[in-house]
Amino acid sequence: MYGKLIDTAIEKLSDQFKAVDEIAFVNQQKVLNAFINNRVALRHFNPTTGYGYDDVARDTLNKIYAEVFGTEDAIVSPLITSGTHALTIALFGLLRPNQTLLCITGKPYDTLNDVIFGEGYGSLKDFGVRCKIVPLKDGAPDIPAIKAAIRGENPSVVMIQRSRGYDMRPALSVEQINELIALADRQKSKILLDNCYGEFVQATEPSQADAIVGSLIKNVGGGIAPTGGYICGSRAAINMIEGRLTAPSIGREVGSYAGDYRLFYQGLFMAPHVTAQSVKTAMLFSQVLSALGYETMPKPNEKFFDIICSVKFGDENKLIDFCKTIQSASPVDSFAAPEPWDMPGYNDKVIMAAGAFVQGASIELSCDAPIRPPYIAYFQGGLTLEHGIIALRKCVAALGGE
Repeated sequence: MYGKLIDTAIEKLSDQFKAVDEIAFVNQQKVLNAFINNRVALRHFNPTTGYGYDDVARDTLNKIYAEVFGTEDAIVSPLITSGTHALTIALFGLLRPNQTLLCITGKPYDTLNDVIFGEGYGSLKDFGVRCKIVPLKDGAPDIPAIKAAIRGENPSVVMIQRSRGYDMRPALSVEQINELIALADRQKSKILLDNCYGEFVQATEPSQADAIVGSLIKNVGGGIAPTGGYICGSRAAINMIEGRLTAPSIGREVGSYAGDYRLFYQGLFMAPHVTAQSVKTAMLFSQVLSALGYETMPKPNEKFFDIICSVKFGDENKLIDFCKTIQSASPVDSFAAPEPWDMPGYNDKVIMAAGAFVQGASIELSCDAPIRPPYIAYFQGGLTLEHGIIALRKCVAALGGE
């Protein structure tokens, strides 16, 4: 129906697709229960203006996220502009001058480089925060080195990055994250988890972290939320962080939204299903592109712990052509031809294919890559598996397949 190569791949993936559907069902039940338990009604969709005192929509959304993620408290806000912004708020909330941040899953994502190491415009370094990084070993956390760093550095915050960023390494499972959390001295260190791209991929969330951070235009927004970010965690951690969302004197007591809150609620409700569609699409891309001779991660038949499929092209032009093909299969701006450019927050030129209804929403079918060897594309998203198949057919043709 879709071409022999794709049809064969779908057949091979039938058991994995079934497992993804089972996870989606568990997560859908969890989200539905949170809506019912918090008595969501039409009034929770109403906008607010001004200071936003007693904004029941905002406050109830916080409670729902806390329940879904299994944490004591949460901040969910359209005032948070991105995952990087959410992480920055959390870092500045949890850290104080002359304390140490320990990153135990290698160098954080590119956009955090200036947040942590920048000079002269309000970075953590400017405020006297030291950052130590434990490099990955063979693409995985180096447990002996992490244990030694925790003992030697006495960190105030230990940071874990669930997804791969721009590294060719597997995403971390909830089980692996919990093992890393167990290494820290919880009396001395807060655990900050960058959870981007990993929400709802498994049946449980890494709720043992003190602060779990992500973007609403990725998994948890269901392709519907127009902006925003979340920080879920312990009440003590959220109390430290909320003053950096607005101001220490007011925290979460203010913050209005003149738009429609319905999109945030409906996006979360749709998120388990949409995430499942994205995971299936990533699995299919891995299966087919591997059959065409490209190195993919995760490899075919390996478990996915985020929604991303990395594809190593080893050639700049092939990488760019792949991204252009993804763009050409997009519902929005399909006629545009993405080109590498100096994107804010990145050290290399970056190409981004994202013909999305929500600008930059990587839960929608999209692809991006830094222009540097070995020229790896990071493919993610897909609101429907059907759209993913259509895009894959175009990619197979462009890459010289059937």
